[in-house]
Amino acid sequence: MAPFDPISAAIGGALIGLAATMLMLVTGRIAGISGILGDLIDLAGGDRLWRLAFIAGLIAAPLAIAASGAPLRAPTMPGWIVIVIAGLLVGFGTRLGSGCTSGHGICGIARLSPRSIAATMTFMAVAMLVVAFTRHAL
Repeated sequence: MAPFDPISAAIGGALIGLAATMLMLVTGRIAGISGILGDLIDLAGGDRLWRLAFIAGLIAAPLAIAASGAPLRAPTMPGWIVIVIAGLLVGFGTRLGSGCTSGHGICGIARLSPRSIAATMTFMAVAMLVVAFTRHAL
């Protein structure tokens, strides 16, 4: 596990905030990944170009960093069964919570949305419980 670097974390957080703010100012849209991807996949949806560019940027950014020669360490991944189950649970939770962590946690809290604040508090509480369980009980 790489050591925590507060400078990189602050720069990364500022860039995420800037990107979310610019998307809201330019398009009036919230930078929630699940909504952006879901509407991109929806055959009847509109606004495909900016959604495609957003998703392409999510994929291209780490590839560009890797191509620059910056040292990247791949995380240790669990087996495929765990990955599939986790993906299904995340998808179910995203639907249940009417959005994902990026939409609620970054954009919703910034807009002081009570629903997003409650959703983010729930995400964080469950994440803490899961980490505590997997690190100390398993």
